[in-house]
Amino acid sequence: MTTIVKVFIPRDSAALSVGAERVSKKLTQLAAEQDTVVDLVRNGSRGLFWLEPMVEVDTPEGRVAYGPVAPKDLPSLIEAGLLNNASPSDRQAHPLYLGLTEEIEYLKKQQRLTFARAGIIDPVSLTDYKSTHGYDGLVRALDMSSQALVDEVKDSGLRGRGGAAFPTGIKWQTVLNTPAAQKYIICNADEGDSGTFADRLQMEADPFALIEGMTIAGLAVEATQGYIYLREEYPHAKDILNEAIQVAEQNGYLGENILDSGKTFHLEVRIGAKAYICGEETALMESLEGKRGMVRPKPPLPAIEGLFGQPTVVNNVLSLSTIAIILAKGGKFYQEFGMGRSRGTMPFQLAGNLKYPGLVETAFGITMKELLFDFGGGTRSGRPMRSVQSGGPLGAYLPESQWHLEMDYEALSAEGAVLGHGGLVAFDDTVDMLEQARFSLEFCVEESCGKCTPCRIGSTRGVEVIDRIRADENRDDNLELLEDLCDTMVSGSLCAMGGMTPFPVQSALEHFGEDFQKPSNNQEAGQ
Repeated sequence: MTTIVKVFIPRDSAALSVGAERVSKKLTQLAAEQDTVVDLVRNGSRGLFWLEPMVEVDTPEGRVAYGPVAPKDLPSLIEAGLLNNASPSDRQAHPLYLGLTEEIEYLKKQQRLTFARAGIIDPVSLTDYKSTHGYDGLVRALDMSSQALVDEVKDSGLRGRGGAAFPTGIKWQTVLNTPAAQKYIICNADEGDSGTFADRLQMEADPFALIEGMTIAGLAVEATQGYIYLREEYPHAKDILNEAIQVAEQNGYLGENILDSGKTFHLEVRIGAKAYICGEETALMESLEGKRGMVRPKPPLPAIEGLFGQPTVVNNVLSLSTIAIILAKGGKFYQEFGMGRSRGTMPFQLAGNLKYPGLVETAFGITMKELLFDFGGGTRSGRPMRSVQSGGPLGAYLPESQWHLEMDYEALSAEGAVLGHGGLVAFDDTVDMLEQARFSLEFCVEESCGKCTPCRIGSTRGVEVIDRIRADENRDDNLELLEDLCDTMVSGSLCAMGGMTPFPVQSALEHFGEDFQKPSNNQEAGQ
């Protein structure tokens, strides 16, 4: 009798980068040799990246996980009962056995709302999505007025997850109140911050949540056209999104007359210009219009004069993906999570020198130290942790004395730090913080749109000043000059690119000043 076994192997970028495709092909080959039919589901990663590729198998007890699995591990896994109803004791004998997936401590301690389906469903299966309450929010939204939808989002307390943390409902209200023949919804999927990957994982693991959220946003502000502005470096997300959009259109969840409601929303993916600055909403719109991605002065606000001069909602992937949950369960439900003005959950991304890097979604209020050690497990190198950068390449470097801070927009801001997109990058005690300060300025040199002088020229001069400090040329004078230059960039730059670039430099000077006083070991100093 032919055995049919349901196996899950991720198809997202993270898993593919460490061999998930090879594992999939090898498993299919070995199963055929044993006359076993594998119902292979290419799910998304659950975000436990040190365990990828993680293979899961449906068993009478529930889904059981093994990882990290390489093709060479499969013969011994099959011998231990991977493809049959082996007893739990037989499975546990294999060194890659992780137990029931839902009982893995890293997952069990989380509060997953936005990422509730990540790793559980086939990303492009509408049946899977609907079986996990997908599109419940849209069905409810179709019976509500535009104002009622905006009010629901206001009640939730949702703030933009892209970094600026502006209240989503307020932005939507402005667009709704602005009369226009055409309005737009833009998803900013140009995720460019170092150490961040939540947008990519969401799109690759649960694309229908983003599609549903954007459709609801269209209904709320009376927009009929949406664009996902996706960074060029995400080819797998592009393929998955386009497939999911096609499925949604074919089944009446997108396009004309959505679910026979008489309402319309069209959606398409547009590929980004491979520029960090296009993550800034006005530069993004310039790029969408076919122009060079350069920052626009404000006002006018995009909510009033945005894409092609029309009222436009610009939200990030996580913000829009969360809308479906808010509409399905109500704004009050979402507001029960979090602290202060930071309501709901945040998908924190742990990267850098950590033993257990990955995605941790939990309510606002968890401390940085809990994320770094209870989840991240401390440094991968085993050396003491020295510094953590929060909020991407323009975020401050934080010393151990600040790791007690709660992960909350206002709590971090009060200490001169930013939460940003929720990324944390850890460094051990071998890091040279002068070199890290130089990197942030060099990053700005590379990525500045060049429109304003403080950003364009300030970053270039900043690199030169740090090189003189590294070479021990008039160190004290150049340190003073560096501080003055940072103040000028913060006060005079047109957008956050130049205005925030000094944050990592200033924090490195404040908390790790000793690294600016010693001769550099870098052989390229001054070059």
